[in-house]
Amino acid sequence: MPNRLAHETSPYLLQHADNPVDWWPWSAEAFEEARRRDVPVLLSVGYSSCHWCHVMAHESFEDDATAALVNEHFVAVKVDREERPDVDAVYMEAVQAATGQGGWPMTVFLTPDAAPFYFGTYFPPEPRHGMPSFPEVLEGVRDAWTGRREEVGEVADRIVKDLAGRSLAFGGDGVPGEEELAQALLGLTREYDATRGGFGGAPKFPPSMALEFLLRHHARTGSEGALQMATDTCEAMARGGIYDQLGGGFARYAVDRAWVVPHFEKMLYDNALLCRVYAHLWKTTGSDLARRVALETADFLVRELRTPEGGFASALDADSDDGTGKHVEGAFYVWTPGQLAEVLGEEDAALAAARYGVTEDGTFEHGSSVLQLPQGAGPADAERIASIAARLLAAREERARPGRDDKVVAAWNGLAIAALAETGALFDRPDLVERATEAADLLVRVHMDEQARLTRTSKDGRAGTNAGVLEDYADVAEGFLALAAVTGEGAWLEFAGFLLDIVLDRFVAEGGALYDTAHDAEALIRRPQDPTDNAAPSGWTAAAGALLSYAAQTGSEAHRAAAEGALGVVKALGPRAPRFIGWGLAVAEALLDGPREIAVVGAPGDEAFQELRRAALLATAPGAVLAAGTPDSEEFPLLKDRPLVAGRPAAYVCRHFTCDAPVTDPAELRRTL
Repeated sequence: MPNRLAHETSPYLLQHADNPVDWWPWSAEAFEEARRRDVPVLLSVGYSSCHWCHVMAHESFEDDATAALVNEHFVAVKVDREERPDVDAVYMEAVQAATGQGGWPMTVFLTPDAAPFYFGTYFPPEPRHGMPSFPEVLEGVRDAWTGRREEVGEVADRIVKDLAGRSLAFGGDGVPGEEELAQALLGLTREYDATRGGFGGAPKFPPSMALEFLLRHHARTGSEGALQMATDTCEAMARGGIYDQLGGGFARYAVDRAWVVPHFEKMLYDNALLCRVYAHLWKTTGSDLARRVALETADFLVRELRTPEGGFASALDADSDDGTGKHVEGAFYVWTPGQLAEVLGEEDAALAAARYGVTEDGTFEHGSSVLQLPQGAGPADAERIASIAARLLAAREERARPGRDDKVVAAWNGLAIAALAETGALFDRPDLVERATEAADLLVRVHMDEQARLTRTSKDGRAGTNAGVLEDYADVAEGFLALAAVTGEGAWLEFAGFLLDIVLDRFVAEGGALYDTAHDAEALIRRPQDPTDNAAPSGWTAAAGALLSYAAQTGSEAHRAAAEGALGVVKALGPRAPRFIGWGLAVAEALLDGPREIAVVGAPGDEAFQELRRAALLATAPGAVLAAGTPDSEEFPLLKDRPLVAGRPAAYVCRHFTCDAPVTDPAELRRTL
């Protein structure tokens, strides 16, 4: 008999709809039920492509005896962290404060007033590696609740008070300048892995936002060290097992320092951010590898994550059926020499094994290998290699595919729109710009109401019930601004403005700080507020970037002031923790550079106009904004009072309230930018 999750839109919650656990979705009614029964709440938070979430579900939540224990003594609440990042953030902060670590699945026990008092992540079905079993934990919490209620209440009160005292006041201390950005670069240099690229040790995550900062810093200052770190890291990742050598796209992270073995789940946000980074690396260096990876990643997004409604799904699972009915991590992606020979024949299999680093011992489990492109897999017969890759990809398509989390998250779709719009424009792929436009249309049609308030998720074209958070408003605005620049359609600039007005109205705190939830959002035990960039830009730094770009496009002083106020946190954190505020540092580079405001005027069909527009699109100046159209077009404020020059198309470049003389020569414009 399905439980209450059967009517939810989240694929993660639907995965638990047939559990014997009597799950509730996060709701006032669940806590009301806990009060009525006088029992604690078991809060379980995860997401659909989380490997250990699946393991705990199979071991504990599908087990009748464990479920009976849960149902008798608790109200069980299941949350998809991707649908409710606010709930996840508040309780994860408590878990990390109490235990010194966090992760998913997250298991938290709450009073009926939602105050947390006992925490953990994954619990095994029997005691293991010093961890208590999940049934032992349930029994222990039940005993504490019934026998030591006063102590439980004191713990919960103390935790809630501690969380309430953590409000951030990073704002109003001025914007980051040359000194802070130089210190941030020095900090990244200290943590840089000069042998393998990237930062820190294992597990190693693709540092997309820090790479964006390095590219912008190089563009503004000419720093060769910054460019070298970005170039070498991008090459190491693209050659490693973290990159899908057959199908394009990046896995979530590598379990080792050398990018060899990935954790195989593929996330929309990682691939959108990395697609954009490789496109920007190509703009800077002209690298063939950067061009190939940007386009292959864009094609992966469209081929494997696009939904029938035109949006982009959240993720692909790490696990899939290995052909024996068992779900195994990486089964879809790995190869043995024997499997290569079966598809390619002995001769081509030997070439493929040498090219992709497939060995008899294997680089992964059970003698299988993750495909890489090691250095020295140098020139070979290009046609033969292309044929080998095509045959392997076709054979892989016959395997059982990893599960797909089909929900459309507004923020991550905003990132995908920006990436596809820019990649399509740079590499003359109008189909990619069309896919970006279709996703933007979906967000306006399904996620945005008449007041421009956003819903965070949708599935199958149906909006979910959860309000958008700051990252949704900021990243969708970012996507719309990129689309406006690429298509010349001012409606996208207007939509971005609606969203950013809501940010100013409902998310800004005193002194320029920002909250993750709106002033009128559901009240949790604390209002979440996190400026650090983790897997994707924080709402805080993403908002700073979108506000700055919008101000450059429109001349709005209010939006620029809000961007500068928000960047106070980058002044504070950039020199101390540059790896965790990469997008904030990239936005700070744009602020220091201006950002440049480029207006290109002319008739859209005129070849000279298109050449100037192309030169503007190729600008490496950090955060440069572009408006292109006919003189005095109403679509973009930047085009006002910009006449043709001697009847010819012209480009106007301004920054810091001063403008250069208009230019009509694309080569001269390229030099300027």
